[in-house]
Amino acid sequence: QFLRLHFELECSTLQQCIAATPVKHVVLAAMGDMLGLLKGALVNYVVRNVKKMVPAFNLPGAVRFNEAIAQGTRGTLKQVDLGPDDIAVLQYTGGTTGVSKGAILLHRNVIANVLQSEAWNQPVMGKVPAGEQPTGVCALPLYHIFAFTVGMMLSLRTGGKLILIPNPRDLPAVLKELSKQTFHSFPAVNTLFNGLANHPDFGTVNWRNLKISVGGGMAVQGAVAKLWLEKTGCPICEGYGLSETSPSASCNPVTATEYTGTIGVPIPSTWMKCLDDDGNEVAQGMPGEIAIKGPQVMAGYWQRPDETAKVMTPDGYFKTGDVGVMDPRGYFKIVDRKKDMVLVSGFNVYPNEVEDVVAQLDGVMECAVVGVPDAKTGEAVKLVIVKKDPGLTEEKVREYCRANLTGYKQPKVVEFRTELPKTPVGKILRRELRDKK
Repeated sequence: QFLRLHFELECSTLQQCIAATPVKHVVLAAMGDMLGLLKGALVNYVVRNVKKMVPAFNLPGAVRFNEAIAQGTRGTLKQVDLGPDDIAVLQYTGGTTGVSKGAILLHRNVIANVLQSEAWNQPVMGKVPAGEQPTGVCALPLYHIFAFTVGMMLSLRTGGKLILIPNPRDLPAVLKELSKQTFHSFPAVNTLFNGLANHPDFGTVNWRNLKISVGGGMAVQGAVAKLWLEKTGCPICEGYGLSETSPSASCNPVTATEYTGTIGVPIPSTWMKCLDDDGNEVAQGMPGEIAIKGPQVMAGYWQRPDETAKVMTPDGYFKTGDVGVMDPRGYFKIVDRKKDMVLVSGFNVYPNEVEDVVAQLDGVMECAVVGVPDAKTGEAVKLVIVKKDPGLTEEKVREYCRANLTGYKQPKVVEFRTELPKTPVGKILRRELRDKK
């Protein structure tokens, strides 16, 4: 039998599709459920009746969250024996390039990654003054693996505090809350770093206590990293991970004083290499699919042995689907997702590379690159831009691209939008940009 915990703001959507799902039991959560009897009742009244945020719905048999908790307290606890090889969570992948799959993370996977992350951050987090609680900002959905391990689980391990940001897209509200707080770590995606650093209220926050800014979830752009360092004095320490690796696999040294443009080196007890299409390791400096081995790597995909077989090598490496290169120092750089690569007249164009160049053009707030069909070249580069300067024109963009990009990497299509489609985490959805040609 399947159980779904559902927030009541979205129940009308569930009502429309529940008949086509295996869900048997529904628990309804409301915004004021955990705020106490009086405050909770007031919050729920305002949300439902004043702001009218809850659409009408009908879900027969659904149980309210507080009632479910009350039923549980009246029951008898049955102790369950758990070991390191038991399943801790089914962490579903983002599904940005295909169907979402459940990564089986065992207890030992999650615990290993928490310990790895704690050890990696120690050189700077160890400098938090004695008696001051380590505090982080969590501006990520709690169901996302970035927030789950690097945020919640790591805070539990270190006795830290998390400042939860319910809506990171509301930048004024984020900065207003942070202006009241003292915090030491800030994990975020490139789009959030960019939005905050360009916001006029950025200076209302005291950034002097910030020890580490962790960039993950998507590529950090050089222009954004430069601006963040100028405004906070704390460089963005870019790392890399996936749902399948609990998530952290590599990171830049937290003691670095500048942005490196790489995803750093493997964290403790982790091995990484780049493979060609036949599974052979490529020469240093050559692009290949990044493969990872370590105690944080998943046990496989839930009920998908076919998909598991596609990504696991015989010697235990997980093939990520990301193309990267390793430099002479052992630092890895992400080139792009294999599925996002644009093939122009037989030449590989990696969207991340073009985006990083265009992001440095004055007047560009955000940009994204996708491939679109082209009769002559097979595919062509499409560039979508959100303006920071209303005076930015297509001709200025093309002139800049001609000066900074090889011919086949230059965009054939330039499009301006008021915003880019993103996941709840803030990752740009290139798939939607392709679908809307």
